[in-house]
Amino acid sequence: MPLDRDEDIRDLLTNARTIAMVGASDRPDRPSNRVMKILQDQGYRVIPVNPQITGEHIHGEYVWRELAQIGEPIDIVDIFRRPEAAGQAVDDAIAIGAKAVWMQIGVINEEAARRAEAAGLKVVMDRCPAIEIPRLGIAKIEAAAG
Repeated sequence: MPLDRDEDIRDLLTNARTIAMVGASDRPDRPSNRVMKILQDQGYRVIPVNPQITGEHIHGEYVWRELAQIGEPIDIVDIFRRPEAAGQAVDDAIAIGAKAVWMQIGVINEEAARRAEAAGLKVVMDRCPAIEIPRLGIAKIEAAAG
């Protein structure tokens, strides 16, 4: 069952540091572009994933073709894809050992959510972290030392 209690969502967002954004866009008019910047401004490291613009940069971060290429631990995979395409992103998140998948507003894929939960991942669906952070009063996180 996807997380829906405020305490659970707050805990996930407070403890996460690295977010991979599947479907990130380099176009400033796209919601994923704005959400990525908001998350970065909150102190998260956001790694964009988009096979159509691999090798480019969005907000200073290299764009990867797929999650498996990133090669570092990912706390949350934030999915900006159509619901029918979200399943592949969820499967990729499971494969890399992500701790959670976050399906954006309008992205509802119950079957993918069940697979993620069965693999031990936390699931948030049909929500946006850029909305949840101020709603839940989450303070800016400190960047991980390194």
